[in-house]
Amino acid sequence: MVHRTTTAAPDAPLTVRLGNILAGLSHALDITEGHPKGHAARACLIGMRLAHIIGLRLSERTHLFYALLMKDAGCSSNAARVHQLFGGNDHEAKRAVWTFDWRNFGQQAAYVLEYAGKGTSSWQRLAHLARVAAAGPSGRKELFEIRCDRGANVALGLGLSETTAAAIRTMDEHWDGGGEPRGLRGADIPLLGRIIGLAQVAEVFWHDHDEQMALDIVEERSGRWFDPDLVRAFRVLARDHEFWSALHAEDTRRLVFDAEDQFAVVADEARLDAIAEAFASVVDAKSPYTSQHSRRVATLAVAIAERLGFSPENVTRIRRAALLHDVGKLGVPNSILDKAGALSDREWAVVREHPAHTLQILEAVPVFQDFAFDAACHHERLDGSGYHRGYPASRLSPTARALAVADVADALLAERPYRAGMDPEDALRILKDDCARGALCRASVFAIADIVANGGSMERDAADIAAAG
Repeated sequence: MVHRTTTAAPDAPLTVRLGNILAGLSHALDITEGHPKGHAARACLIGMRLAHIIGLRLSERTHLFYALLMKDAGCSSNAARVHQLFGGNDHEAKRAVWTFDWRNFGQQAAYVLEYAGKGTSSWQRLAHLARVAAAGPSGRKELFEIRCDRGANVALGLGLSETTAAAIRTMDEHWDGGGEPRGLRGADIPLLGRIIGLAQVAEVFWHDHDEQMALDIVEERSGRWFDPDLVRAFRVLARDHEFWSALHAEDTRRLVFDAEDQFAVVADEARLDAIAEAFASVVDAKSPYTSQHSRRVATLAVAIAERLGFSPENVTRIRRAALLHDVGKLGVPNSILDKAGALSDREWAVVREHPAHTLQILEAVPVFQDFAFDAACHHERLDGSGYHRGYPASRLSPTARALAVADVADALLAERPYRAGMDPEDALRILKDDCARGALCRASVFAIADIVANGGSMERDAADIAAAG
């Protein structure tokens, strides 16, 4: 259920706006798509200003607002496929596609030559070039289809409208029918999808250059990529120097907050759970080896918390922290996440930074700030041997300790690129060894042991939520 609210400060208690939550979490979507922080929020502001210029009805602006913030919710789902085709850093390849006119054969070829196998050996580059060539137009369609359809489904999972989902599903269609994934043409493309398509491209060229360059690109693609009527509206927007100056703000949350003002909603507890679930699915979609990981960790963490006598409020808190603990991993390239061999020192350094990204992302969301620190401590160890800060036991709360054990337990049970999943008894033995050497919380490890001793199973308990979902 969602309640109407009056204007209030962004961080006011009990009146946390849905848009303020999604604006903060959209930073996670920015990093997995390779965009600079704030891309989705800025694209949202551009799109909403275009909606104002063309006189879009308030009811339609509501659907558009949330579609703009969530437009990249499906971006993690095609990351593994992008890496499989192009190799190298999937973030770079995904961001760069927006700086080329991939409808133009010359620019398309230039993009492929620059990013297929980038940073690999000559033989590996040739292999990736061959892979991209073999995939052909159907490969491009597949990538857009995964991104758009998955993003629409995430929006629906958040309880957003079918109109919002349809806008996300059609945001990469082009006015002349040359877009993806369905080749819709003209007015067959929902107006909200057309607005998103223009706003996201305009933001990329504005950020990399300025509003004049954004206008030049939009004009150049008028009638091909973009609805000519929207292009005329963007000409008006391009002259609004005050708007573009405000867009340079380091933190655009206040601007997004103001844009939502006329139709603002407040998320209740059920909606907060849906948001945590939805973003857990975005995180786990990044790699085939992390499928359902966050949900399984949440189930294990809840089982530990309940056995240790956590209050109902703290059980809810640890579940949300567990669902979102790996949100920073969206910033780790699939070349590292899916690597079958040993990681280099440089690659390990990238991996070890993901809890810092988790902290930064969750701290930007008012209602999740309470557990941001604990969620970001899931790789810390009681003896100070963990990462990313090497905190000792004195800095780690019961929630952080239980979450760390749940994370290790699922990591041991799950299949990884470099090994098969372990037998539950072997995993429990390793947990007890880590406990004995002072790395993991004794109470949490023995809560896991209690599950097994009483006829339960780490593996089964961790799978329960996936089956229920």
